Amino acid sequence: MLRTHNCGELTIKDCGKRVTLCGWLQRSRDLGSMTFIDLRDRYGITQLVFNTDTNKDIYNQAKSLSREYVLQVEGEVKERSNKNKNLSTGDIEIIVDKINVLNTAQIPPFTIEDNTDGGDELRMKYRYLDLRRACVRKNLELRHRLSILIRNYLNNKDFLEIETPFLIRSTPEGARDFVVPSRMNPNEFYALPQSPQQYKQLLMVAGFDRYFQIVRCFRDEDLRADRQPEFTQIDCEMSFVEQEDVLNTFEGLIKYLFKEEKHLEFPKFNRMTWQDAMKYYGSDKPDLRFDMKFVEIDDVAKGKGFKVFDDAEIVVGICVQGCASYTRKQLDELTEFVKKPQVGANGLVYIKYNEDKTFKSSVDKFFSQDDLKVIAEKFDAKPGDLMLIMAGKKMKTRISLCSLRLEMGSRLNLRNPFNYAITWVVDFPLLEWNEEDQRYYAMHHPFTAPKPEDYPILFTKPGEVRANAYDLVINGTEVGGGSIRIHDKKVQADMFKALGFTPEKAQEQFGFLMNAFTYGAPPHGGLAFGFDRLCAIFAGADTIRDFIAFPKNNSGRDLMADAPSMISQQQLDELCLDLKKKD
Repeated sequence: MLRTHNCGELTIKDCGKRVTLCGWLQRSRDLGSMTFIDLRDRYGITQLVFNTDTNKDIYNQAKSLSREYVLQVEGEVKERSNKNKNLSTGDIEIIVDKINVLNTAQIPPFTIEDNTDGGDELRMKYRYLDLRRACVRKNLELRHRLSILIRNYLNNKDFLEIETPFLIRSTPEGARDFVVPSRMNPNEFYALPQSPQQYKQLLMVAGFDRYFQIVRCFRDEDLRADRQPEFTQIDCEMSFVEQEDVLNTFEGLIKYLFKEEKHLEFPKFNRMTWQDAMKYYGSDKPDLRFDMKFVEIDDVAKGKGFKVFDDAEIVVGICVQGCASYTRKQLDELTEFVKKPQVGANGLVYIKYNEDKTFKSSVDKFFSQDDLKVIAEKFDAKPGDLMLIMAGKKMKTRISLCSLRLEMGSRLNLRNPFNYAITWVVDFPLLEWNEEDQRYYAMHHPFTAPKPEDYPILFTKPGEVRANAYDLVINGTEVGGGSIRIHDKKVQADMFKALGFTPEKAQEQFGFLMNAFTYGAPPHGGLAFGFDRLCAIFAGADTIRDFIAFPKNNSGRDLMADAPSMISQQQLDELCLDLKKKD
């Protein structure tokens, strides 16, 4: 070994020892007769001392070194006179008498510090340098610790970790596939898996009654803070279970992770139906760290001559405590916010419940003080509160109001990332109607089982059928979801029929799975957690990117390796691909 210790372990107890350290030069400070160097490795930082009075040659050598040089140093551990409480090694320093430059380095394009001067794009281009920063390294260390805890928990529950293929058949349902041409099978393509869904169900048919995999998955979809084209799932499946068994098992996993990593304990997680989540929060992943539950006021808001309310399918709003003092400028800002394309509302109505118990609203022309008092009672508003109201189509209005609710939560600092609000959302619709295609799609995937009591109306009232499906939501983020699966061939065939598949098309696309069901498929169910999202939540971060060693940017590009890229004509010919434009 080139070192006897790392840069994060020496303490006052090591004073007097002769040690050898290796690492990168973090920073250098020349004080005339003395030079101090901070030596950094993955474990921490240790201060090195070079003194012209004791060893002039070593001192001069130290002065010539630059940032990010790779060094090996030898010397004696001494107690520091000016201790640094922010470092684990802050009580000591190394009086260096031997230095070996293992490698030189160019000046990096940004500072290797927590508060760096490098922008996102620059740091992604030089990701290997960005990973040297302590804050990024700690994110990957957290990811590692969680992966070990997950494996320990599931192993103790008799789960087997089994790998499934990365080169699979493309399926048309769900997000877009990444496809891979096959050289040995010209004009045919593999797809990279969006999840191991069908394979883990086949493992249940095979008798491996408890499976898991921390697995890479791929989706060719537009990116955002909590999405990457390749991501990691904690993928799990269980046989001979009902929904309650799955929820209890994986609620236990999340509680175990919080206890071991954050030293937090939680009571039984809340349950909420999808219908209630949409009705009261306008989202199937409600942020429950703060209140502001939706209140529908159709019965007291309509019939007053205000056409916006009178013509609407729904009139609904939120009560924001203590914000009646908002100025006209602040209210105009909120109105502009809801009119943004990503929110999609046409406007916003406000009602101030003043401290003197009078009301001021943007609809005073249509509503008397008594009318506004009735509305305030509906909201259970108190003097000093502000009511914000929207009207229009039910689903669209609720979704827009959800965006406003989250905006108000952020403005009022009610969304502390370390204040954890966890809930299961259950009873999702099995199918959702697509107006453009004029057909139903599976809300989760086509292998999700309907509620047994709803199965009889699958063809008569398909939009009312509930799924045996569930999502786990933490702080307004869906961190995982799953369902009880269809294990009966007839039910699966009916599901494909409801989705508009002909028997021939269903057999073509999913025949291998349906055929497997004829050989004794057990009742089974499972779920998958987004591992990257889970890591971000544990760290209190908004984006998953810093929890992935080599992420892509918002355009799906790897700026460091410059991928995706063109391939040679020889490779194209081998794959029987002709990319020349046709006239």
